[in-house]
Amino acid sequence: MTKWLIPLVLATILLIAPSIAHAQEGISLLDSTAEIYFPSALVFKIKAQSQSDITKLRLHYQVDRMNYAQVTSEAWADFTPSPKVETEWVWDMRKATLLTGAAIRYWWTIEDATGDKLITSPEIIRFDDLRYSWQKLTMGQLSLFWYKGSQSFAEELMTACQQALERLFEDTGVHPERPISIFVYASTKDLQGAMIFPREWTGGVAFTEYGLIAIGVPANELDWGKRAVAHELGHTVIHQMTFSPYGAIVLPTWLDEGLAMHAEGKPDPYLESWLKKAISQKKLISVRSLSSPFSAKPEEAYISYAESQSLVEFLIQNYGKDKMLNLLGLLKEGNSCDEAMTEIYGFDQDGLDTLWRESITSQTQSQSEFKQISLLRASPETFLWEEMSGKMITANTLLVVP
Repeated sequence: MTKWLIPLVLATILLIAPSIAHAQEGISLLDSTAEIYFPSALVFKIKAQSQSDITKLRLHYQVDRMNYAQVTSEAWADFTPSPKVETEWVWDMRKATLLTGAAIRYWWTIEDATGDKLITSPEIIRFDDLRYSWQKLTMGQLSLFWYKGSQSFAEELMTACQQALERLFEDTGVHPERPISIFVYASTKDLQGAMIFPREWTGGVAFTEYGLIAIGVPANELDWGKRAVAHELGHTVIHQMTFSPYGAIVLPTWLDEGLAMHAEGKPDPYLESWLKKAISQKKLISVRSLSSPFSAKPEEAYISYAESQSLVEFLIQNYGKDKMLNLLGLLKEGNSCDEAMTEIYGFDQDGLDTLWRESITSQTQSQSEFKQISLLRASPETFLWEEMSGKMITANTLLVVP
């Protein structure tokens, strides 16, 4: 019995061997790399060979961001068919930009003229700003990166962030749903050098769906920096919570800004003074008008931000944490703001406008003179914030205007 089994085993090996040899002699990956040219490009390079002409090279990549369905993008590298090829594909950030720290998972599909196909193992690269030697501080879901300033500088910023998260959770029930990375640049100039086509007033950016924030905070402006990181963190956490299968929900601006300012802590005295002035001069802006992007005119912008925080404080203080969380939940489900507010509070935005005005005017005495209060940040520059979600860019938070 053993005698006839041996030829059978040998025959089986002979049958299998040719296919193994063909696989070994088929497509081979010689090299696959990704090179960062921050902030302008990410270059994917590949070298491969085969017994036959390689005819197709396709790059697949996924960017780490909030999604209900995994999205895979594809790119085709240019090359001349040959048994051995070397080529690259360039991700031009002028067309679809990424913020520092974005993680990209990528792999290649290689095909030759015989129909053989090789799919490479996935690799991950982070689009890091390699111009600086970053230090890292992590607490819970937050990671803070900085390259200039002491350890205590970073710790104070992290403490401000943790306090903002605690404030949001205690007052609204909202918390981070995925890790968030904050990159602290040493100046506005450094920050703008990390961006494609930056605006001269840009002091910070946030890709909320990616969980990435970048901000310029000089070491000698720490107090301003603590409010700024808390504000952007507030936006990011709220946008994470309201992200839905329908995509990023566009929150009413007064609610989005009001919650971000609530994350900062106590109201800014300068903005409070503008609110008092608006009350005394009867220049309050309707809640419905504040649902749209704020005016670029400084006076109207100041009032808009001050009103937004006051509106959010009014809802939290008078109706509690659970109702605010439920409001955000209904907005996430695709309800309009008026629909959600009517279901939760029993009044829509117009009703809120009436109730809030009655409350705020009774608490604030008219002032005959408006006393200018010095800015928290003494600077000759003007800064705004940008909220970036995917390819959508909208001016967001007016923090400092001299």
